[in-house]
Amino acid sequence: MRTARFFRLCLAASILTVVVVLLGAWVRLEDAGLGCPDWPGCYGMLLGVPQTPEAIEAANLAHPERPVHVGKAWKEMIHRYAAGILGLTVLAMVVIAVRNRRDAAQPLRLPLLLGVLIVAQSVLGMWTVTWQLKPLVVTMHLLGGMATLALLWWLTLRTGGFLQAARSEAAQSLRPWVLVVLGIVVAQIALGGWVSTNYAALACTDFPRCGGQWWPEANYADAFVLWKGLGVDYEFGVLDHPARVAVHFVHRIGAVVTAFAVIALAVAVWLRARTVPPRLLAGVMVAVLGVQWALGITNVLAGLPLFVAVAHNGGAALLLLSVITLYHTLRPLRTSATFMREQPV
Repeated sequence: MRTARFFRLCLAASILTVVVVLLGAWVRLEDAGLGCPDWPGCYGMLLGVPQTPEAIEAANLAHPERPVHVGKAWKEMIHRYAAGILGLTVLAMVVIAVRNRRDAAQPLRLPLLLGVLIVAQSVLGMWTVTWQLKPLVVTMHLLGGMATLALLWWLTLRTGGFLQAARSEAAQSLRPWVLVVLGIVVAQIALGGWVSTNYAALACTDFPRCGGQWWPEANYADAFVLWKGLGVDYEFGVLDHPARVAVHFVHRIGAVVTAFAVIALAVAVWLRARTVPPRLLAGVMVAVLGVQWALGITNVLAGLPLFVAVAHNGGAALLLLSVITLYHTLRPLRTSATFMREQPV
């Protein structure tokens, strides 16, 4: 019963994390990342945002460099509230895990790791504001959100016990290759985050060429400098156009590499796996990959529509989860005897 309760909490937290990731993308794309120039409150208000003329005047006097924009402030605070609820949910998971640590079926190490990760995410969220959307910090914040989602989903899969593991040695031999593809997907998500945080999504407005060229002229030397100092307002980006072209084009190359890796893995799974779950997940991976390509191309040709751009972030999360789920199906569930010897991870 306690394990079932923990599983339901993991599932709820996973769903909430997807919402938080999508809200983060929405805030970023709406240029509302600095809708509140302070943290954790908004113009000094922990609940709500300045809306009355008196409150707005006081906020503008306190932050003359960032006048109140009520709409953007609310968007930022909605994201913070959702992230706060997620943090409390993970805290509840940590408390349950510690209280039930003597239960052989109760995961402990991953909930504790998630607790640390949530604290780190809070710090990165604060730095995102106080360091004025520094690309490295914002990208790390995105990756932290994806890592939180991945760990929560892994806990959900392992505690839920669904999607029976593939038992054949041929299928299980694919596990190292799944991890390789997982690394490629994570690297591509990081590149996507770098594109977004440097406002390079529309550096190329044609496809498949970029600026009418198959290999565009670009400034690769400045495109991936991770640290450029503090005290700079990075809203709307600081890179010159050739550097943004470099960021955008490398992300396109990453998309091609990711496509080859995912398709090759899917074919290998279909050839080696004899059970339905791995084959089904191989098909899901390829389907999500196809949708991601369609969304990415639409972003370029249609000028970054908000819904499409947010969906592209969601597609990245779904691709990540599909690869993790595939690895779960290829990794046998641990028996009660195994649980007695080792904590599940």
